Amino acid sequence: MHNILQAFTLSNIPLYQWRKSSFLYRIVSFLNDWKNQSWLLQWSEAIGGIIISIILILSPFVSTTLIGVLLLMAGAFWGLLLISEKATFGGTPIHILVFLYWSCAVIATAFSPVKKASISGLIELTLYCFMFAICAKIFRSTTVRNWVITIFLLTSLIVSSYGIRQEYFGVEQLATWNDPTSLLAGDTRVYSYLGNPNLLASYLLPAIALSLGAIIIWKNWLPKALAVTMFMVNTACLYFTDSRGGWMATAVLLTIFFTFIYFWYRENLSPFWRAFLIPFVVGIISILFVFAFLRVESLRIRLLSIFIGREDSSNNFRINVWESVIEMIKDYPITGIGIGHDSFNKIYPLYMKTDFTALSAYSIYLETILEMGFLGFSSFIWLLIVTLNQGIVQIKKLKENQNLQAFWLIAAIAACGGLLTHGFADTVWYRPQVNTLWWMMIALIASQYQALDPLQEEEN
Repeated sequence: MHNILQAFTLSNIPLYQWRKSSFLYRIVSFLNDWKNQSWLLQWSEAIGGIIISIILILSPFVSTTLIGVLLLMAGAFWGLLLISEKATFGGTPIHILVFLYWSCAVIATAFSPVKKASISGLIELTLYCFMFAICAKIFRSTTVRNWVITIFLLTSLIVSSYGIRQEYFGVEQLATWNDPTSLLAGDTRVYSYLGNPNLLASYLLPAIALSLGAIIIWKNWLPKALAVTMFMVNTACLYFTDSRGGWMATAVLLTIFFTFIYFWYRENLSPFWRAFLIPFVVGIISILFVFAFLRVESLRIRLLSIFIGREDSSNNFRINVWESVIEMIKDYPITGIGIGHDSFNKIYPLYMKTDFTALSAYSIYLETILEMGFLGFSSFIWLLIVTLNQGIVQIKKLKENQNLQAFWLIAAIAACGGLLTHGFADTVWYRPQVNTLWWMMIALIASQYQALDPLQEEEN
């Protein structure tokens, strides 16, 4: 059984053997020595870090078109590194599953009833895969990884601060985000620079997770105080979005993060606290939650609206869209309708219920099945399992040396858990401001992979 699990998660796959025998490797490595001779490429890690940082800095404030151009630039630079470095294939099991996921998208496009629309979606997915590839490559440098994360956290602090300002000074509501029949019909939902409160909530999830990691990793009291401030501001701003999915995602994120903290420091606890710390913390949190639920009317109304089904207009809208999407899936179960919202917009009107127009399936799971069929959805689930397994394996290895860089991995896993939770009833995950962060979290985990071949470490 253990061997089967090892094979399924690709834990012991000898990637270095592929590199030694691959004809493809020999083709793309024809410029092996270029980096050693090029002054510019001697700074490849710094250049890559700058490109990633520019994407992270600009993404909350600029158009999606510009983000796409920046992602293309990142992909071009990754390709340059691919053909110019001696350690050409610094791949991991996660890379294999990302490639498989992308391949399923190609198959879905090939069999799509709306191929032209699907090609556009496939191009977008390819750009996000470039983000994964460049981050996984560049984040192997501890220095570059740390300052790229710092830049993202500083950017998110600006975004969150403006969101909090909107809560206290008011802001125009750009759409009917609250049920008009609810007591909260006139309540302010902040959206900062992103234009949508649910999108803002999803954007802040990685920021919350990484700020928690920074509290532990950053040295000296001043950086730690800044990290605490970032965590509090990001969390407060997410609360003010009134995003029910964002709230639940935050709860899952915090649960995952503090569970890892418990197992990291468990050996330092007395036998009493080893046994009772988790029940104690759960009890305290439960008491605080009940108190807030009883005392804060807006919180109580928003949470209860989750369970009233079609009586809430937002719930009713999503349920009707889901029913139509399920009918679409029944007609395209294997390879789906194709990639992207353009494909969805071409097919959905044929199935939609009257007055329930939509731009997506309002669930990343239904959306994945619809776009890529159960073939693509299976590869997506496999990718998640392999990524989680690799994250846990690398955290254990870093724990042996008490390397606190493991908390970036813990933060990445927690952020992924939060984003996947938010995705149950929303598809803001597909927006570039969020999807770039999703692939950055996956890459953060992949970047810590330790190869089986000891010579590969020396080459890298």
